[in-house]
Amino acid sequence: MDSTIQEFLDFMLYQRRSSPLTIKTYATDLRLFSQFLDENSLGSPVNATSKIVRRWLVSLLDAGDQPRSVNRKIATLRSYFRYLCSVGKVKVNPCRAIDALKTPHKLPVFLHEDEAKLMLDSANFPDDFKGQRDRTIIQTLYLTGIRVSELIGLTIRSIDFALDQLTVLGKRNKQRIIPLTPTLKSILISYLHLREQEFGEAKPDDRLFLSQKGDMPLYEQMVYRIVAAHIETVANTAMKGPHVMRHTFATALLNNGADLMAIKELLGHSSLAATQVYAHSDFEQLNKIYKLAHPRADN
Repeated sequence: MDSTIQEFLDFMLYQRRSSPLTIKTYATDLRLFSQFLDENSLGSPVNATSKIVRRWLVSLLDAGDQPRSVNRKIATLRSYFRYLCSVGKVKVNPCRAIDALKTPHKLPVFLHEDEAKLMLDSANFPDDFKGQRDRTIIQTLYLTGIRVSELIGLTIRSIDFALDQLTVLGKRNKQRIIPLTPTLKSILISYLHLREQEFGEAKPDDRLFLSQKGDMPLYEQMVYRIVAAHIETVANTAMKGPHVMRHTFATALLNNGADLMAIKELLGHSSLAATQVYAHSDFEQLNKIYKLAHPRADN
């Protein structure tokens, strides 16, 4: 790997404090770009031109990459060359004149209210530690809308039962406070009591969610499997991971009258544009609103 790529990854990790998942994505994209340059004798990434970058993007599309995937790689290259410009290793960002590809508008996948209720209230959560841990994970995702990385990062100290709030460490180590509802508070208290019975008293900095044996914190793929297994029992959706619960949280708030700016703050979005994707309703909701609001809907 070119030395400037490793320098960029170190900068993003230690200076910009990007998440490990983001760093892994950057590394994968830049490795593929560097490999393309080597295979075509196009020199070092530092010497890449706009023409060379476009040639790589065309090769990706020809190989079957989807526009969203290609756009992510464009974003990676933009960040990489922006870094090289900032440290004086290149004078012009070759991605500056390259526009993102058009992609079809895609609505978030979410559970309808009855599906979410059925899953949360079902008897598919055994009374043992694993069952109650899984129940607490899904309830926490649904009642807070936090990302899977934020869920994994929760510690005992993250919960303030006196103030009824949850402190979440989001992207770029940005903290936000989420209200602790009575329902989630009760679930967390029960879970922590069972956790203490199983593995002893926890320290404030200990991770909130542990593996079944209590010997390690959870990781993203484990949470994905837990959530997917329970979503499968109530809905037939293409996506079944933790992000579906985040979409469900945001959609439920919006459909029940929550302000878009408030949803933005709860989700930890840096801009309103990221939140506006939730400004949608399913057909049943639209039909209901139409019939209630239009003066001639029943004619």
